[in-house]
Amino acid sequence: MNEPQTTAPPGEVLIKRRPVNLGNPEVAAYQVDGVWHVDAITPLGAFPPRFTDRLVQGAHAHPERTLVACRGADGGWIRLSYADMLGRARRIGQALLDRGLSAERPLVILSGNDLQHFQLVLGAMYAGIPYAPLSPAYSLIATDYGKLQELIARLTPGAVYASDGTAFSRALAAVLPDDAELILDQGDVADRHASRFASLLETAPAGVDQANACVGPDTIAKFLFTSGSTKNPKAVVTTHRMLCSNQQMLLQTFPFMADEAPVLLDWLPWNHTFGGSHNVGIALYNGGTLYLDDGKPTPGDFALTLRNLAEIAPTVYFNIPKGWEMLTEALELDASLRATFFSRVKLFFCAGAGLSQAAWDKLDAIAVEHCGESIRIMTGLGMTETSPSCTFGTGSIVKAGYVGVPAPGCRVKLVPLGEKMEARFHGPHVMPGYWRAPDLTAQAFDRDGYYRTGDALRFVDASRPELGFMFDGRIAEDFKLSTGTFVSVGPLRARVISQGAPYVLEAVVTGINRNAIGLLLFPRLENCHALSGLPAGASAAQVLASMPVRAFFQRLLTGLNADASGSSTRIERLLLLEEPPSIDQRELTDKGSVNQAAVLTRRAAVVEALHDGTQAQTIFATQLE
Repeated sequence: MNEPQTTAPPGEVLIKRRPVNLGNPEVAAYQVDGVWHVDAITPLGAFPPRFTDRLVQGAHAHPERTLVACRGADGGWIRLSYADMLGRARRIGQALLDRGLSAERPLVILSGNDLQHFQLVLGAMYAGIPYAPLSPAYSLIATDYGKLQELIARLTPGAVYASDGTAFSRALAAVLPDDAELILDQGDVADRHASRFASLLETAPAGVDQANACVGPDTIAKFLFTSGSTKNPKAVVTTHRMLCSNQQMLLQTFPFMADEAPVLLDWLPWNHTFGGSHNVGIALYNGGTLYLDDGKPTPGDFALTLRNLAEIAPTVYFNIPKGWEMLTEALELDASLRATFFSRVKLFFCAGAGLSQAAWDKLDAIAVEHCGESIRIMTGLGMTETSPSCTFGTGSIVKAGYVGVPAPGCRVKLVPLGEKMEARFHGPHVMPGYWRAPDLTAQAFDRDGYYRTGDALRFVDASRPELGFMFDGRIAEDFKLSTGTFVSVGPLRARVISQGAPYVLEAVVTGINRNAIGLLLFPRLENCHALSGLPAGASAAQVLASMPVRAFFQRLLTGLNADASGSSTRIERLLLLEEPPSIDQRELTDKGSVNQAAVLTRRAAVVEALHDGTQAQTIFATQLE
């Protein structure tokens, strides 16, 4: 199936792109009583009843092919093949069965991406035992383990795994239940017996294959916690049907993965749906290979990603906006990196948040300069509750903010709420509910069984709804000024971050029941430090008070207001925050995004100072002509 040649709306330009085989689902759009229904009427193909069926198939079809690989201590790649992984999954699955684990007593994994984690996941799923990967930040960065205790209490685990007992000892001492078995790869925890991961691999399979035969579409594969960007994290029941159906949706959206087994290099955490369900699933479901990237998009760790990309040429590359920005800068400077990276990549995908148009254009320009043509940059809309993907931008429209049309098997409602339209989803990829939270589950679905996302969408072209959607922010974040003027937070926040790049990390919009809009900005301190010209060791306060930094943010405020259409988009003041968002105070979610509500609550006094001007020396005010 070739890339569709749908006519673009006025103002959009069709660009020559590297050929890539993309699905083109047929969409039906109609309106009933003010509610839009936009459904993919292209049928969803058959999918297996168990997620691990693809492991079994791969072990027979291409037993020696690498399924997963990671860096070893000597710098080389440690590889596990499909056949080897199936054997390991059977032995681990048997060991977990012998321990009596179940949905009521699941396996909890505290540590991050590594080969042991991967084996535990497939072993648990093969045996039909749910597992729950928790963000390592709750154990390693947080100093208050209250949030981790809440999650453990919700799950009541029968076993808890951590890669290193020494590194996780404080968290384990605080939260590990007395009746839960501790499993470690290395290290110890004082006064607590621990089983070793290696001992699981010594278990001889007995009834594990029979247990696997009893696993079905409704069997719980895992519990994934939401990021908590607007409320406290909730445990999403993720079934085998959800994972398998969503991977089939992805395959029909990206048919090129059936033509050539995908090769991924990925750092995205497995406690989050993008890394753990979407990307891990793409590799396994399509007979591909997943290289574990030991880097991440931070100043201290991105060099590891670049080392890995210098060796491994992905066929499709996934990242969050910050990762794309850092990679784009590196590609500009390194011809050898460009040669490897562009050698066989067919698709770029950005998720977790929206890529700014400026960053989008810069990445595209580098691809055109090196390849003579664009590489398709794609986004979509998904969430933990939908395992995760619902919509994709597969047509001719390619720009920041466009999230496309429903994937095969997905049905969409757009329900008017105030001045926006809430997206609601229905399909086999949607969760049955939140674990041990019946009230939250009931609130999450409407009377027709559609999941209520809280995300707002709008049509890219209201006269042609079949062209799909633009993301229009989170409804829960929107508010009204004291004048009754409605403020749409999502698009405004995205504009601030885009125009503030690379010096703005996050923006929190203020002004509820006030006369005008304000901004609390979390700056990218490392970039601001470079801009300031100050020597190493300068404090955050010194950096943010420097003339070059102050001049930039005053220009930013002026520029943001140059295109303001009225009080709903005009920003009166902004304040730079020296203190970064706190994970202990729940201002920072496990995926690194800012919890807007938590910031506004914790920093209420700062918001007051922003709007009444009592901290004038740190506030940038609109300069009136």
